[in-house]
Amino acid sequence: MTPPKTANHTNSINPFLTLNYESALESLGDDYYDEVAAAEFPQHILRWRNNALLPRLGLDPQAVTDEDFISAFGKFEGRKPLLALRYHGYQFGEYNSRLGDGRGFLYGQIRGTDGELYDLGTKGSGTTPYSRGGDGMLTLKGGVREVLAAELLQRLGVRTSRCLSMIETGLGLWRGDEPSPTRSSVMIRMSKSHIRFGTFERLHYLKRPDLTKKLLDHVIETYYQHLNAENDKYALFYAELVQRVAELVAQWMAAGFCHGVLNTDNMSITGESFDYGPYAFIPTYDLHFTAAYFDYYRRYCYGQQPSICHLNLEMLQEPLKAVIDIVDLQTSLARFAEYYQAEYRTLMLKKLGFENCKFAQADELLALTITFLQESQISYHQFFSDMAFTFSSKWRDEPAFVMNTSEIVPTLGSSPIFDNWCVLYHQILNQFDPNQMENTAKTLAKYNPASTLLRPVIESIWEPIMQEDNWQPFYNLVEQFQV
Repeated sequence: MTPPKTANHTNSINPFLTLNYESALESLGDDYYDEVAAAEFPQHILRWRNNALLPRLGLDPQAVTDEDFISAFGKFEGRKPLLALRYHGYQFGEYNSRLGDGRGFLYGQIRGTDGELYDLGTKGSGTTPYSRGGDGMLTLKGGVREVLAAELLQRLGVRTSRCLSMIETGLGLWRGDEPSPTRSSVMIRMSKSHIRFGTFERLHYLKRPDLTKKLLDHVIETYYQHLNAENDKYALFYAELVQRVAELVAQWMAAGFCHGVLNTDNMSITGESFDYGPYAFIPTYDLHFTAAYFDYYRRYCYGQQPSICHLNLEMLQEPLKAVIDIVDLQTSLARFAEYYQAEYRTLMLKKLGFENCKFAQADELLALTITFLQESQISYHQFFSDMAFTFSSKWRDEPAFVMNTSEIVPTLGSSPIFDNWCVLYHQILNQFDPNQMENTAKTLAKYNPASTLLRPVIESIWEPIMQEDNWQPFYNLVEQFQV
């Protein structure tokens, strides 16, 4: 797969500039943002265009040229104002009042064909009032990693932002965690909203409950419209946010994904996953696995993600108390674990091949699966992909047939836990009609892609880009994620 080339239409208007942009956030006034100018880059090479997202914007991919992407999202021609959003946040437990969009801005907001409002936001587009000494740029490898993460996560059913485009900019950047100088890029992220928990925390810090209520009204009117006519819409908003965040972190955990930096400025008010920096997918089921090399005390390790998201929701109560009764806030947050467990159970059983989780021994199967993965330290992702690849109706005949053609299970040697798991899986299959075996096979294939993004895989994609400017492995992998 390569980015499709389309007919040049240099005499036509760029279709990105004719979209019906809305000024939803801009209409709130400049208490929430600063107008900024984009950086000028010496070079513009379109490396990624997400044609899958264009129909959602009402655009035909064949009618959008590569130059349209470059003009709109590399040279930033024809779009003003560009807004750097203001926010604060708790970073590794410490409050930071010196935050805000430091290397990006809100390019525009557009109503999708599905009726939802989407933000087009940049990453790596230059300095803003909040850059604080940084250069406001994004490394090309960082852009590649974010594209890959977003596409795989959406394939795995995670509620996530997506990357619309990535352009190499010709600048050499110096970074402590990459061989430098390293190549640079500017990316466009498409998400439901760039309003963060930290957006509200800043208003509390400034002692502006009036601005908190104004922002909360905007959030409900724009992203929780079904609550707008309710008398208790503020309390209902927080209750729904708790459920969305609990379900989101359950989606990460089932996907074997470790975000890496769950500061409150990286938490979206719509309960959507975004901003993929030092993320990693777990190699094995290890609750202590930590994605960020600088997370010395494992605050944001894989197993801590549910409790950290719960804590971040608790911290958000402080600014929201200006509008919502504390009893309502606490009552809603008390249901976090219930929402999390229900979503995690459902998703993990789907990974095991069962769309309908209302069957005998479901919880026993899930518990035994987790015990096996944890104690064996077998590859988390390959275990499930092997289930999908080797599944056979013969698994109903004898427990010994279950995963007997797997590539990795034979490496375990004798494993009483796995033997018990096979017996249980065999018993469960025999509770269903034989005609349902096809549904189990389809469910396994749907929720367990053959490819994943372990660190060696990412390096194998980056190496040909860095050494030979060979992007084909990158395009091939993304194509697998978009199936």
